[in-house]
Amino acid sequence: QVQLVESGGGLVQSGGSLRLSCVVSGLKFSRYGMSWYRQTPGKAREWVADIHTTSSQTRYHDSVKGRFTISRDDGVNTLYFEMNNLTPEDTAYYYCNLPNRIFGTGNSAREYWGKGTLVTVSS
Repeated sequence: QVQLVESGGGLVQSGGSLRLSCVVSGLKFSRYGMSWYRQTPGKAREWVADIHTTSSQTRYHDSVKGRFTISRDDGVNTLYFEMNNLTPEDTAYYYCNLPNRIFGTGNSAREYWGKGTLVTVSS
């Protein structure tokens, strides 16, 4: 059974930092590219960042470029999201995703999602 479990969310002041983690189990984590998404109430889920296998490639939504960093540690089957200089506009549930396709190529026969972790940034 594949599971993606996020942690690390919380309440932080504007300008602060948080690091999210996503532990993946039930498959060979190192074989798959991974993504982070976020969602605020009443809005569609929004892609935020991707990372290829072996961390060889990353890409970011323009709104977080230069502030957030996606990384992975295949030794502990964990995806990370370092978030710096947070603003109230970053307030959202953040979701770990194992997508069907990433960087224009096939990634997984099935897509998986975590249940999310809430990040709240106060002004």
